[in-house]
Amino acid sequence: MIHPTAIIDPSAEIGANVDIGPYSIIRENVIIGSGSRIESHVVIDPYVTIGPDCTIFQFAAIGAIPQSVKFEGEETYVKIGRESIIREFVTIHRGTGFGGGVTEIGEENYLMAYSHIAHDCKTGRKVMLANAATLAGHITIGNYATIGGLVAIHQFVRIGDYAFVGGKSAVVKDIPPYVIAAGDRATLHGLNSVGLKRQGFSQKTLSLLKKTYRILFRIGLTLNESMERARAEVEQIPEVVAFIDFIRNSQRGITR
Repeated sequence: MIHPTAIIDPSAEIGANVDIGPYSIIRENVIIGSGSRIESHVVIDPYVTIGPDCTIFQFAAIGAIPQSVKFEGEETYVKIGRESIIREFVTIHRGTGFGGGVTEIGEENYLMAYSHIAHDCKTGRKVMLANAATLAGHITIGNYATIGGLVAIHQFVRIGDYAFVGGKSAVVKDIPPYVIAAGDRATLHGLNSVGLKRQGFSQKTLSLLKKTYRILFRIGLTLNESMERARAEVEQIPEVVAFIDFIRNSQRGITR
């Protein structure tokens, strides 16, 4: 069902069973997957692909050119995964030619009102951004991560899988997977035990991650020393390996 006041470019590809509400604007080179719903007063700019069964609430703005002084009008994209929910006044900007060219929202994301995702960001599966969470450019957020309200994340930061960032935090360095971080500037506050239990992690896995966390952050070693010790003393299940590898591969430095 497409409301008669909606403005849709003839080149836009609209899938089956898509609803588009009053006064929404769908510009050229837009693809909207089947079963998606676009509420009223939504603006979707060129080069945006929206997966099936997404819902975009009123006054969201998707695919505007990036807020970058180096952007020169090149053809870049926004991709939104299936079953994502984008609430009121959310803004998502296109990528840049110098940053990979794509801003990518993973499957089943939940972006709450007023949150912002800047150019060249990538989010994993089932990421949640609470109200007014703000991502600068080139940020990567892992699967099942939760970003609290009013959080500001510095460009090029990585947030690991299953991490939880508390509200009103300022994040300037990478946050490892499986942990809680909060504060201005953000610091670590232990393992995200409640979130991991809710996602079905076994007690054994939780115990091994907790041991790894203690070695990495609680006994006063350098990161290189702590990673070597964790590899030697903790059973190398996939989650522990991912924890250590995330830290080893950090470019910005790790939140401590």
